[in-house]
Amino acid sequence: MGSDKLISMRDALDNPFSPGSDTIPEVWAGRTEQLSDWRDVVRPRRLAGLPERGRTILGEPGLGKSTLVRRIAQEATRSGDWVTPQLRIPAGADPLKLVADAVLKLAADAGLPASREKRISDTIARVQAVAVSGISLTIRGADGLEPYSALTQLLIEVGRAAIARRDVIALIHIDEIQNITDERALSQLLIALGDALTHEVEVDVPGGARVNRSLPIAVYLTGLPDFEDMAGARKGATFARRFKTTTLSAIDDEDLAEALQVFVLEGWEVSDGNGGTARIRMEPDAAARVVDICRGEPFLFQLAGEQAWYAGVGATITAEEVLRGWRGAQREATAHVERILERLPARERLLLQAMAELPAEARTLTRIAEGMGLAKVTDAGPTSQRLDTVRGIIDRGKPYSFRHRAVEAYLSSDWPKV
Repeated sequence: MGSDKLISMRDALDNPFSPGSDTIPEVWAGRTEQLSDWRDVVRPRRLAGLPERGRTILGEPGLGKSTLVRRIAQEATRSGDWVTPQLRIPAGADPLKLVADAVLKLAADAGLPASREKRISDTIARVQAVAVSGISLTIRGADGLEPYSALTQLLIEVGRAAIARRDVIALIHIDEIQNITDERALSQLLIALGDALTHEVEVDVPGGARVNRSLPIAVYLTGLPDFEDMAGARKGATFARRFKTTTLSAIDDEDLAEALQVFVLEGWEVSDGNGGTARIRMEPDAAARVVDICRGEPFLFQLAGEQAWYAGVGATITAEEVLRGWRGAQREATAHVERILERLPARERLLLQAMAELPAEARTLTRIAEGMGLAKVTDAGPTSQRLDTVRGIIDRGKPYSFRHRAVEAYLSSDWPKV
């Protein structure tokens, strides 16, 4: 086979790696716990009418929060569920408008606009008004529901329709949730979604009895860790009762290696340019290089794979090609980690720097506080707690360690240089 044929095999059209795009990458790595939670807990419990909290997936940029829930939404769609598109909230936008429009589409999927019941038609009309006016819609002196109540009522009707179908649930995904800076709008949105999640309806069961059941509705919220302050701290126990929060961290090297095993053992199938197929393989050392370079970051994993693909023309990706491709991506990898650090408060950056300058075995809170120039160890406690429980960047074990391994590598070594 000539080299010209090989060039056509490893081109942009066949590259299965997708760094930073809105598509679900073909080479999927990790997040099995969250995917299993959807398949084995959220969906079956909601279908069965059992109560189950919504899910909030938070994490620093590049950890694949939105991609994870897009993968879940894809699986839901394949199961026949009614799924909203990814509702990405722009900074300063009115979230009630976007969510109202999406709920109207769910209602259409459920066939509600064709209903002759006045209750349903009135609710749809009210939500249509919310989709136009959002949080600014007022009812003072007028008949009708507050925006959040109208949304809740229509979600309940969607849930009733799903119960009638028996085998579907309605899935709502709201992304960039931290961009909702209007506290009133955030409160109304969380109440509307939470009320729908906890609402119960009475249904008939075999034997003639009537029992209460929850609606087959699932809600996923994704965003930066800052949302924990906006919702968890300000809304307190009510939010925690209605939403379960997961803060993502780096993917284990074993999961990354498993994702690349198809390249090592079988090869990745591509077009050969003549109507047939060929396979692009990866040397074991090349796969190990990709895993080592990306430090558990989904974005960097996709970036390293993409650049290794473009670094050569042969049917086998070599370790040298991985390194060559990564050299061209170093600036982007640097910018990625620097963006994470730049958005942290100065005191949190100072703690991470002090921690990175210590040998791994010496990373105790006492030594870290000394490195920060603090008089008392307890002065570093709240900062370290926030970096652990809210941001998921460190782990306050004995000794402390980095959960965000790209941040650690950037602060403590020449990485991303290779």
